[in-house]
Amino acid sequence: MIILSVDLGKARTGLAICDKTEMLASPLAQIHEKNIEHLIDKVANVALAREVEMIVVGLPKNMDGSEGESAQDARDFATKLKEKTGLLVRMQDERGTTITAHKYLNATNTRGKKRKNVVDSVAATIILQNYLDSKNR
Repeated sequence: MIILSVDLGKARTGLAICDKTEMLASPLAQIHEKNIEHLIDKVANVALAREVEMIVVGLPKNMDGSEGESAQDARDFATKLKEKTGLLVRMQDERGTTITAHKYLNATNTRGKKRKNVVDSVAATIILQNYLDSKNR
């Protein structure tokens, strides 16, 4: 099944995708959009173009496991995305993914503007890979 993942941000949203075998997540794109309705349209268009069968949205929980405003925003986004696409949409805990993404980018010496342009899609890749790994256990 082809799965798309979304790392929702206030200004930049990262996307990642896996192949039909569900073995490996790969960075796909970063969308610069602040308007939530426009963002939903753009993500839905990517899902349609890539023949996505399911979407995983990162759930930004607090470190203690509680959910704040950002988590509710992600849940609202996921609900609207499901309504727009008709696809199954799941939530995946994304605690620590941005920190991990920065560590990966440090290891590859990715700096400056290039780093800013890929960090969210790398975080989306980690979200999706975590989902795939938990599903395959």
